[in-house]
Amino acid sequence: MTSRSAYLRLSGYYFFYFAFIGVLSPYWSLYLQSLAFGAPEIAVLMSLLMIMRVFAPAVWGWLADRTGKRRWIVQLSADLSLVSFIGVFFGSSFAWLFVVMAAMSFFWAASLPLVEATTFSVLRDRTGDYGVIRVWGSVGFVLAVVGVGYYLDWAGVAALVWLALGAKIGIALCARGVPETRPSPHAGDGGPVWRVLFRAEVIAFFVACFLMAAAHGAYYTFYSIYLVDHGYSKGVVGWLWALGVIFEIGVFWQLPRLMRRFTIRQILIFSFGCAVVRFAVIGWAVEIAVLIALAQVLHAATFGSYHAAAVAAVHGFFRGRHQAQGQALYTSLTFGAGGAVGALASGYTWEAFGPSITFSLGSAAALAGLALIVWRVRPAPVHPARAGHAGTRDRSIVG
Repeated sequence: MTSRSAYLRLSGYYFFYFAFIGVLSPYWSLYLQSLAFGAPEIAVLMSLLMIMRVFAPAVWGWLADRTGKRRWIVQLSADLSLVSFIGVFFGSSFAWLFVVMAAMSFFWAASLPLVEATTFSVLRDRTGDYGVIRVWGSVGFVLAVVGVGYYLDWAGVAALVWLALGAKIGIALCARGVPETRPSPHAGDGGPVWRVLFRAEVIAFFVACFLMAAAHGAYYTFYSIYLVDHGYSKGVVGWLWALGVIFEIGVFWQLPRLMRRFTIRQILIFSFGCAVVRFAVIGWAVEIAVLIALAQVLHAATFGSYHAAAVAAVHGFFRGRHQAQGQALYTSLTFGAGGAVGALASGYTWEAFGPSITFSLGSAAALAGLALIVWRVRPAPVHPARAGHAGTRDRSIVG
């Protein structure tokens, strides 16, 4: 399989994976609200998407590194996640949806870290090309979030489950095209993965990323409800979600140039700084549409450049046979644990102190993460994409 073919297959997977997020993240809380759940119940159900990221990636990442069968695990997890999601059609009680979302999230969380590790194995020393592949996930998200917003204004929020099912089917189909890879051996991968994880620099990095994920907790749980409560239509809400991801696409396209010009540490510092500003603006300027739009533009940094720099840093910390476990730990300890803590905490602060204080707490979490990056983290440099290599054969691809 050529690198060009691998790029296309991985791009298709990212497209549907993030299209599903475009269906779920902005609108699932509105669907749960339509079932008469309160803020704490919504926060618990939404947090399951992050809580399962704490456990599932570590288990599946360990299994993938031991067996070398990343592709098989990606396919299996996609199929089981699809089957689990079908349960939403058979009940709407809190207990039933808790079980369904827990099962769906457990299998769904298994795949992305393995696909990230596969992508970097395909890229080898062309790390900057990550954005060229990952950008299609952003495209899928934009198309889903805008289209779904307008469709729900017309059809009603109950139609959301069918749209989510369609995205799930797309993920399961594209999982069959993910290439099989073998990690390149590295001199530093002989010891246990914990030897890398417990380095002071790596601990500081993961704590900072945990705080960044926690800072987004209220955003991913209540942002759509927050906007609708302040008079924004679902169509406008969809465009606001899409606006940030459109600018995120620009970041991914420019990633090779950014990584030639700036270090990973510099990109992380800038991204965390933007998060501090963004969540403060969302919390206190919701009535000013222009400022809310500008805050969404900052998503290009608080997720786009941040995530690209973070996964590249993880790739530098965890080499050789530890690659899948490293990406799994990144997902588990940051998006999983951090996202779950942020979502659960926001459910209680939302009712106790209100949206403005809740988003301000997110801004404070990002500020603490920024301090850690400045103080301790010095990721190794990465190699940007080299022109003319996209069509060459990559010997690490065996599927």
